[in-house]
Amino acid sequence: MTTTQHDNLHCIDIIVGSNNPVKINAAKNAIAQYYPNSTVRCQGMHAPSQVAEQPMTEAETKLGAINRARYCQQQAQVADFYVAMEGGVDQFDHGPATFAYMAIISNDTLSVGRSANLPLPPTVYDALAAGEELGHVMDRMFSTQNIKQKGGAIGLLTQGLATRESIYTQALLLAMTPFINAELFNDSTL
Repeated sequence: MTTTQHDNLHCIDIIVGSNNPVKINAAKNAIAQYYPNSTVRCQGMHAPSQVAEQPMTEAETKLGAINRARYCQQQAQVADFYVAMEGGVDQFDHGPATFAYMAIISNDTLSVGRSANLPLPPTVYDALAAGEELGHVMDRMFSTQNIKQKGGAIGLLTQGLATRESIYTQALLLAMTPFINAELFNDSTL
């Protein structure tokens, strides 16, 4: 992929728009699966979302992920992939839920992906609507500390069967498809 060589293997360089180890690991794990014969180097950096600390709509959440990825591309050294994840909540017909948007930029191509919804108890949504952040609400409800850098609300509400990292990894695997199948996405004939 990149021209950098390391022990006769290609190196894949990834910049993640966060210093949260959950997000860095998810990006590295997802992208490394597509490049099993490459060395994958992944580092995080602070990247502002330019949206609320706790995004309360799908549109705001998606914009936060895109803003973070673009910031990385503009501020960081050259990389193969600039990756950002933004968690948010929204009120749906079936009730409140949390989810995350993924933004991946490579060679000026943007791919946007999204995780599945995790239903939220109404009391949690009410606390978020009042201005709290999901990680803080979950820490208070479950007597945990800094859960957003661990299993997240997902881990707590699924009894550990899914985690924030596992859901982000899955969504990133899907968001990578335009890069892995570039010939299909660039082909205008059907």
